[in-house]
Amino acid sequence: MPAMDLIIRRGRVFDPARKLDMIADLGIENGRIAEIAPGLAQRAVEEIDAAGLLVLPGFIDMHVHLREPGGEEAETIESGTRAAAKGGFTAVACMPNTRPVNDCEEVTRMIRDRARMVSPIPVYPIGAITAGSLGETPARIGAMVKAGIVAVSDDGRSVQNNRLMRQAMEQAREFDIPVIDHCEDKDLAAGGCMNEGEVSAALKLRGIPAAAEEIQVARNAILARLTGARVHIAHLSTRRALEIVRSARRDRIAITCEVTPHHLLLSEELVRTLGTNAKMNPPLRTRADADALVEGLGSGLIDVIATDHAPHTQQDKMLEFDRASFGVVGIETAVSLVLDRLVRPGLLSLERMVEAFALNPARILKVKRGLGPGDPADITIIDPECEWEVRSADFLSRSRNTPFEGWKLRGSAVTTIAGGKVVWPANR
Repeated sequence: MPAMDLIIRRGRVFDPARKLDMIADLGIENGRIAEIAPGLAQRAVEEIDAAGLLVLPGFIDMHVHLREPGGEEAETIESGTRAAAKGGFTAVACMPNTRPVNDCEEVTRMIRDRARMVSPIPVYPIGAITAGSLGETPARIGAMVKAGIVAVSDDGRSVQNNRLMRQAMEQAREFDIPVIDHCEDKDLAAGGCMNEGEVSAALKLRGIPAAAEEIQVARNAILARLTGARVHIAHLSTRRALEIVRSARRDRIAITCEVTPHHLLLSEELVRTLGTNAKMNPPLRTRADADALVEGLGSGLIDVIATDHAPHTQQDKMLEFDRASFGVVGIETAVSLVLDRLVRPGLLSLERMVEAFALNPARILKVKRGLGPGDPADITIIDPECEWEVRSADFLSRSRNTPFEGWKLRGSAVTTIAGGKVVWPANR
């Protein structure tokens, strides 16, 4: 009997979609899962001892900024995807706010070609909704779909024109891809740099009201009902926005949403101590908002955990708060943060974590994921007891703008497998 390519031995193989939860061996051949059973008799070219570890469907981060082309001083496709593999992600979907913007098939192909050359994991490009993400004229969505995009979004520039957004949703429905929206009314948010409230008033900083997000979430739900399109709310941050999603779901509107670890675990008060590493968009909201998001994630109302990994240079962050760039890195810390601060204390089940990191992003982006025989061998292996401290100096990302510096965490991805190949640790 020929040897398998790889066997993962004695791990807890867990896939809630298949109601699979057992201590078993998992065999891989030709990039696919071949067999799962206790004590596989076959040998393998390579074996991994996963005793005491969790063997899970491969995690997908469906909201990252890889910055290439045009922003390579902060991140590249190579550095960002290496960081993702280290963080336990077997694939990422990258936003189109590059220079030039990914608003045409030529840029989409360039990103895909570059990723094939340098990335250890698949990269799924997201195309722009409008040309240059300027919100004025439609981008070439059909051509980008043919070139390989999996969704459309104008990322940090929410489409303000309702007619254009309706048109984008109609096109997206035709191609069966989601419209991902950063929900923000630009007039209400204009000039704001943190959550509008008592803290912004005390710090004398202009705020971004929660209503700026909530208005656009409601608009998108209405247009999704009108068009029949699938709409995905990026980095949802307020409890009232979550209630709008809940109401839309009751009306059977095809709406999904994501949340970031920083919006789950942090609140606006930290702007006082963390400075610009607590500056992101949408901003950190109130503790009540964060608590509502944790509850929404646990109940299944929130579908996805995504990082909104937003690398910036030190020069972009070492400015006055109102002048510094929005965004924080998160792709190397997300899994551990969720394990330690949500799963371990019982605020989130392991099942919901796997759904939010793996199964739901795959469903929304139409990517195959799971631990059944014949499935692509995209696997995240986690050590739930591994203890470590967040040190940005150790990041594989080119950027260091994290609000979690110095946090001591328990639980970490230890092995990442993409297409049957071990991509982390990198030099086995």
